[in-house]
Formats: sequence, C-alpha cells, structure tokens
Amino acid sequence: MQLKLAPIVVAVVAGAIAIALLNADRLARSAPSSSAPAPLPVAAPDPDQVTFAAGSPQLTMIRSEVLHATALPLGEPLSARVAYDEDRTVRIATSVAGRITSLHAAPGDSVRAGQLLAEIDSPDFGAARSDLAKARADEERKRLALARARELGSGEGIAAKDFEATQADYDAARAETLRAQERVRILNPRGTGGAGERIRVTSPLDGVVAERNATPALEVGPGMSAPLFVVTDPHHLWLMIDVPEQLLAHVRSGSIVTVESDAYPGEVFQARVDTTGRVMDPNTRRVLARASLPNPGGKLLPEMLVRATVRQDSGQGVRVPNTGVVDRGLYSYVFVETRPGDFHRRRVQLVSRGADASFVGSGLAGGERVVTAGALLLDAELGASPAEKP
Repeated sequence: MQLKLAPIVVAVVAGAIAIALLNADRLARSAPSSSAPAPLPVAAPDPDQVTFAAGSPQLTMIRSEVLHATALPLGEPLSARVAYDEDRTVRIATSVAGRITSLHAAPGDSVRAGQLLAEIDSPDFGAARSDLAKARADEERKRLALARARELGSGEGIAAKDFEATQADYDAARAETLRAQERVRILNPRGTGGAGERIRVTSPLDGVVAERNATPALEVGPGMSAPLFVVTDPHHLWLMIDVPEQLLAHVRSGSIVTVESDAYPGEVFQARVDTTGRVMDPNTRRVLARASLPNPGGKLLPEMLVRATVRQDSGQGVRVPNTGVVDRGLYSYVFVETRPGDFHRRRVQLVSRGADASFVGSGLAGGERVVTAGALLLDAELGASPAEKP
C-alpha cells in the first residue's frame, strides 16, 4: 500500500513547486526595473486661479474692464446739491403793469437768443412811447426855432436875450427827449417793443425754459414775487458741496471733484472747485464750496442731491466698482483677468469705500483688466478661501 501512494505524493510535490516557480516569474516581471526613471512630481494647482474654457456659460455673467489709476479721495463722499449756473441763467420779469396776450414757449422748450417767449399788452408802455414821440416832436420844433434865431442873430436881427431863451428852450426839449427815451428803455430793456402798447418778451440767451410762471391772460407787474420765465444753459451747472471743518484746509480753488448720483449708478461726473465759503454753519460745522460742473449730456438736473468726492493733490489709486470687490473677514480681494478665461484672485488694500465704488491703494496697478461684475461667482468657484496671509 505504501508503494502505491509514493507516486501520488511525488506528483503533488512537483505541482506545488511548478506553481511557486510560475508565481515568482510573474512577480519578477511585474516589479519595476531598477534602471527605469522615477515619475515626475505633479505641480499643485494655484488656489487663487480660475479658468473657464471658451464658450463656458459662466463667462456670460462675468464682465471685466481696464481700470486706470486716478487721484485718491480726501475722504468719504460728501453731500452736495446740483444748482443752476447763475452766470448762465436769466430770470425774466416785467417792469410794467399789463396783461399777457400770448405765450410762445413752454417749460422744457429749447430756445435761442432773441426767440419770442410771450407778448404783454401794457398801457404804461404805450403811454411811455407816446411821451417819447411828443418829446421828439417838441425837440424838433425848438431845434428849428433855434436855427432861425442863429440866422437872425448873425445879422443882429434878434435880441440877445431872445436868442438865449430860444437856446434854453431847445436844451430843455432835448433833455425831455432823453428822459422819455430812458423811461422806454427801462420799461423794455431789450428793445423788443411791438406795435402800440404791446411788449415782446424774448430770451436773452440760448438755453432751456426751466420754469414758466406766466399763464394766458395773467395780469403782471413789477411787484411779482416770481419771474415769468427762467431760462438756463443745462450744459453748465454749479455743484454746492458741504465741506466739513476737518477737510477745509485741503479743499481749494482748482481741486478736482468726482460726482455720483443715484439716478445713474456706476457713472461718474467731474467738477472743479471755484470758490469756498467764508462763513461756517454753526450747526453743521460745514462750509459751502462751489464747483463748476460740466453737463454735456444734460443728465444732471438742478436741485439733484448727489455725492461729491474731493480728490487729493497727490497720490493715486484704482477706482473699482463695489460689484468687483469680494470681502472675506478683514481682507478684500479683486479678480484680475490675466488672459481671456483666466482669472486670478488678488488681495488688495482699500483706501476708501463709497456707495458705488471703492479706491484701491495697493495690490492693484493701473491699466490692468479687473472683473467689475461676477466677482462673487468667481469666488464661489474657488470654494473655501485659502489660509489668509499676513
């Protein structure tokens, strides 16, 4: 029996040895060769970089633009009011009593210098013109009498006292004519009188009828509390700024002022300080400064309340809309578009923050393309904020 089992045991041992050799060969082939090069390390992605492929839907919600460096503000925006430029505004009244017979301009109409605004029927003006005509006729009659007296006097045909009396009569008539002319000029200073008793009211400058208090058949006179018309040039305005006491030493004639209005979010207008007041309001501790405000587009209107920021004489920063600034704790960030579709988050130092925009003092150079809308979307794409650096 032992002799019969011996071949079986030998066969089992041989199979086990063959399987072991086969496994050893497989392990040797799968093991890396000592002469093969080691794999290169993979660079970690930039935690502040966001990249979108061309045509990504996210790009439609992101807007960027090149922002240039500009003068830094003195401080927070100041309260200001837009007013008429009184050097380019006229308030047209009447110096005679009468009644409006016709109107030729409505509020908001554009008018040219010399254009007819209204006509007034005035008995006082008619009487003044009649007095002038009588004075001129009397002056002419006495001028002829003086001429005859001169002819007679040269041949001693008239007594000296009669010649002197004729000369005095002419001088008096001449003075009366001048008086009557002056009265007509005062009643109608622009010399636009119509026929008879009618006065033509015209615009003395090119502009817009800002106000009209005249109505058809209105009885008018020199004692009216409001002018008949207010005509102004809407392309030139004044900006009245309330300057606090602590900034008074830095606001001077020629200082540049940027103006923002709730009516036009994101749009900035520019003015220049003309004068500063010499009296301080004891209640608000502020001084009124006046600046010239060009308004070529006619967007700003008198009596608008706006925000005015006075710029420093030195130092520059970049003005970034608040929609492009991301706040994380104590730090502020903006996104710079390095190339189309690539955005890099950068920490910046804000000098001042306004209602619509903030000024970056460091961390951003003028001329860079900065994201002005969609910064929160980019920040969300980055996920959690990286460890803040001091």
